[in-house]
Amino acid sequence: MIRKFLALLEGGLLLAGLALAAVGWLQREALRQPLQVSEERLLDVPVGATPGGTLNRLEEEGVLDDAYLLRLYWRFNLSGQALHSGEYRLTPGMDAASLLELWRQGEVVQYGLTLVDGWTFRQVRAALGRQEKLQQTLAGLSDEEVMARLGMPGVYPEGRFYPDTYNYVRGMRDIDLLKQARQRLDKVLDEEWRMRAEGLPYTEAYQALTMASLVEKETGVPSERAQIAGVFVRRLQQGMLLQTDPTVIYGLGERYTGKLTRAHLREPTPYNTYVHPGLPPTPIAMVGRDAIHAALHPLDGRSLYFVARGDGSHVFTDSLDDHNRAVREYQLKRRADYRSSPAPLAPVTPASPPDMRSAE
Repeated sequence: MIRKFLALLEGGLLLAGLALAAVGWLQREALRQPLQVSEERLLDVPVGATPGGTLNRLEEEGVLDDAYLLRLYWRFNLSGQALHSGEYRLTPGMDAASLLELWRQGEVVQYGLTLVDGWTFRQVRAALGRQEKLQQTLAGLSDEEVMARLGMPGVYPEGRFYPDTYNYVRGMRDIDLLKQARQRLDKVLDEEWRMRAEGLPYTEAYQALTMASLVEKETGVPSERAQIAGVFVRRLQQGMLLQTDPTVIYGLGERYTGKLTRAHLREPTPYNTYVHPGLPPTPIAMVGRDAIHAALHPLDGRSLYFVARGDGSHVFTDSLDDHNRAVREYQLKRRADYRSSPAPLAPVTPASPPDMRSAE
């Protein structure tokens, strides 16, 4: 009796071993199968999708066979491995094993959005809105509502975001990318503020950020940033008006069409530094580390004026007489391609700035 039982047990184990071997062979074959794609395509895996459900979908679409065997392989070999949401790139010649490896490593397709030095918040929002792969959550919201969602209610948005290239995946929210840019600006500004030069006419980092935006908008040649900052800092220290065209342009908003008039320079918008002393109430554009560093490390010297040559660079002068001569030389005898101020932007009406010098 015992011998018979052992024989049956041995036979059962043999059958089980054969069955496991067969399943293993079938799984290997399932993993080796090429995906049925004739050209590159993107597989969208939404938030909450499971490996099993996604494999079933691919089988229904005719991309692969034996989804059941592949589900078993994932369950027994990759148990606990999360399937990251996003897009996965499927290419001709890829097999099922390569697909599961993409899932295991979370190699989702990434996209990049570049926010450019000198952009306004209006331009930032427009760029975000053009990203089809981003989940759009800010459309229809005012700037004030956007800032409230970022945890900064009552803060004016201009200049509060850092120009850089930000990577994202399909389904990421626009507000999350904007939050990265805000946090990056805060980090860079704090680092630069702690290493600032002595004797600067700023009482807080926000004023340096505002100065950096003026430097950025006036700079056509990056090497001149510190020199332009030096002129502005000396003018502040001596109680002179800054008299910088980009602030006037910003204050005009959509009324600026590419040409400043004497009437524009006399118009008392909050941003007109030909009328109001000191810095404008807020930054006028987004700035990077170089402009912030220049505002906090202005170049020593005596120059109080600069005028554009028309090729992006400037002539710096110490006296009004020398400045006027430079104006006659470079602005009254203009080249055909001369430009002394930025080209007009898309129509933009700045939101009403806060009354205080700092938005915080």
